[in-house]
Amino acid sequence: MKYSIFIFISILGLLTSCNEKDNLPKASGKPGEIVLIIDSIQWKGKLGSELKKIFRAPVPGLPQDEPMFTVIWAHPERNMRLLTQLKNIVYVFTLDQNTRGSRRLKGEISPETLKRIQQDTSFFLSTIKDEFAKGQEVMYLFSATEQNLIQQLQKNGHKIIDYFNNLERERLAKSLFNKQSSEGIAATLRREQKIEISVPPTYKLADKQRDFLWLRKIEPDTDKDIFITWKPYESEYQFLPDSIIAWRDATAKKYLFEDPKNPISYLVTEREDADVLSEQVSINKHFAMEVRGLWRTNNRTMGGPFLGYAIADEPQGLIYYIEGFAYAPGRDKREFIRELETILWSFKTSADIKQ
Repeated sequence: MKYSIFIFISILGLLTSCNEKDNLPKASGKPGEIVLIIDSIQWKGKLGSELKKIFRAPVPGLPQDEPMFTVIWAHPERNMRLLTQLKNIVYVFTLDQNTRGSRRLKGEISPETLKRIQQDTSFFLSTIKDEFAKGQEVMYLFSATEQNLIQQLQKNGHKIIDYFNNLERERLAKSLFNKQSSEGIAATLRREQKIEISVPPTYKLADKQRDFLWLRKIEPDTDKDIFITWKPYESEYQFLPDSIIAWRDATAKKYLFEDPKNPISYLVTEREDADVLSEQVSINKHFAMEVRGLWRTNNRTMGGPFLGYAIADEPQGLIYYIEGFAYAPGRDKREFIRELETILWSFKTSADIKQ
C-alpha cells in the first residue's frame, strides 16, 4: 500500500545523525500504545475529539468494544523522557494556537517549515523513524489552522490508522518469526499445496485432511487457532461474503470441534447477535476478501472473534480460505487478533513462491 501523504520529516530539520542513532535505546511499550502530545486546550476541544475518533475507534469484529490503540495523552511541557522512549509517538499542533503547549511544539520547528505550513494547506503530516529510540515511529500532525487540520484528519484518518497498523504487524512479525517457522508444517504446505505461510513454532498441527489444515496454540486460559482450506476456483462469486461464510460454516461443521474426540459440538458463525463485516484488501499484491465476525459452538458453550481471507491461486485453479480465531474468555482480544492477522498476512500463493 502506498502512502503518498507521508512526507519524511527531514524537511522539518529534526533528523538525528547516524552516529547518534547508533547510541539510541531500544523503544519500549506495549503493543498498540500511542503517545499523543498535544496542548491540553486542543486535546479537550474539537481537534482532540477528532483524534480520539481515529485512534480510539473500535476494532471491528470483536465481542466487546476495544480501541484500535491505547492512547496516552501528554502535555508538551510535561517531563516526557520516559514517554518519548515508547514505540509510537504523535505530535499535534496548529499555528493559530498561542498557548504555552503550542508555543513549545512550534519552537521545535524551523522557520522555513513554519512558513510552508502557513502557505500549503495540503502539508499536514510527516513521519520520522528512530527519533528518540530504535524501533520507534514518530508522526507530526500540523496545519496553519485547527479547522484545516480537522478536515485533513477527517479525510485521511483511515490512512493514518492503516499506517500504524502496518507498523504494528511488521514489529510483531519480527517477534513471532524471529525463530524458524514450524518446519514440518511449512514443508508440507510447500510440497503438497505449493503455498507458504509463516507459522510461529508455538503453533502445533491439530488436524490435516486432503482439503484442510488446522494449527493451534493452546495455553491455560487462551486458545489461538489458524486453519486453511481450499477448493477449485470457479467464479468470482466465490468471493462474495455470503459465499465465504457458507464455505466457512461447512468446513467448521466438518472439521472444527470443541473436542475433537467428541465431535458433537462444532463451530458456527454467529449471525443472530452480530454482523459479519467484509472488506476488499490486498495481501502480498493479491486481491482478497476479508471477513470479520464472531464464532460460537453450535451448543453455545464457547465463542470468540475470527478474521478470515479468501484468496485465489489462479495458477493452481484453487481458492483458499485462511482464518484465525481466538478463545479467551474474560480477556481483551485486540492483540490476539493482531497476532493472528500478522500470521495470515504472511500467506503466499504458488505465484509468489520460487519453486
